[in-house]
Amino acid sequence: MHAQVTITLPCKDLAASKAFYAALGYSFDPSAASPVSELLTLGPGAQLMLLSVEVAQSLTTKTVVDAKVATESWVTLSCDSPEALADLIAKARAAGAESDPEPCDEGFCVAQGFADPDGHHWQLVYLRSQPA
Repeated sequence: MHAQVTITLPCKDLAASKAFYAALGYSFDPSAASPVSELLTLGPGAQLMLLSVEVAQSLTTKTVVDAKVATESWVTLSCDSPEALADLIAKARAAGAESDPEPCDEGFCVAQGFADPDGHHWQLVYLRSQPA
């Protein structure tokens, strides 16, 4: 139904957020860069727009929440393997993220989360193959 999904996250320090996501291995679209925003590709059909808090606030009449003290939502990304999940968690930790201490294994999936520099929650999940 949707060819593209773009997640927009308000950032207090755009340069720090860009450095964090670059450390996780994401690349940025230089044609979409500005002093108040950066755009990176999460995967086919999925992008992340990092936007200064000031600009984000100008786009809504609601208060932009401080993700370090309140959870409005979180983003879940699929991983191809438990190793890929662990690798991304390790990169996030090395870049300064707080993360769940251990992955949660529910049998059908393995999941573990981290928070970016602004406190936005990311959940990584590996779904084990289900019988057809």
